Amino acid sequence: MSLISVQNLSVAYGANLVLRNVALTLEPGEIVTIVGPNGSGKTSLLRAIIGATSPSRGMIALKPGLRIGYVPQRLHIDQTLPITVERFMRLTDNVPGATCRTVLEAAGVPDLLGRQMSQLSGGQFQRVMLARALINQPDVLLLDEVTRGLDQPGVAAFYQRIKAMRRDTGCAVLMISHELHVVMSASDRVICLNGHVCCEGTPAVVTSAPEYRALFGTGTSGALALYRHNHDHEHDPPHRTKATG
Repeated sequence: MSLISVQNLSVAYGANLVLRNVALTLEPGEIVTIVGPNGSGKTSLLRAIIGATSPSRGMIALKPGLRIGYVPQRLHIDQTLPITVERFMRLTDNVPGATCRTVLEAAGVPDLLGRQMSQLSGGQFQRVMLARALINQPDVLLLDEVTRGLDQPGVAAFYQRIKAMRRDTGCAVLMISHELHVVMSASDRVICLNGHVCCEGTPAVVTSAPEYRALFGTGTSGALALYRHNHDHEHDPPHRTKATG
């Protein structure tokens, strides 16, 4: 069965309907990326999947026993707080030091165990967050715009690490990203969201869809520029394009 199945999902905050009749599935080993403009409901969708937001209607089904690793869009740590990477990794669980080293190595930062969190670069910080999400050997990683603030080489390196982790562990990935030029090379499927699912499918199918072009233009450069202006805070199953009104 699918790892995650979302059917007819709607989410509202008071009178503000942010998601309407959204459907998606995530299969084992897939990398699926959600793109969309400001206010399109991307973060609300991930929050509904992890149970942090209650749907107004619809159903979210998780495979029994599914282990989820979640990396949020932001995490603020007081720069004056003396906390090492190892201590941060053990904040909520009594994680053995060997496990900390293993997941840091998987995230591509094996030498940071004794470093202060306040001394990490943006890319190192995000990789430590990723490592922490790997502690419980998740079946699925949910990543909410985790490359915000990184330069282009840092973004590319992060997504290469995600692909390597999928290759090595078989972990599926459902992520939100605004780095459209990188997303198109890193994803098996793309879902274009704007309050509802505008279109979905392989990157090639989505970028040629009229619904996608109406939001992002005809090239990834123009799409990236538009998205930043409006910015909000090797498996190939059958794909389809779907437009909804």
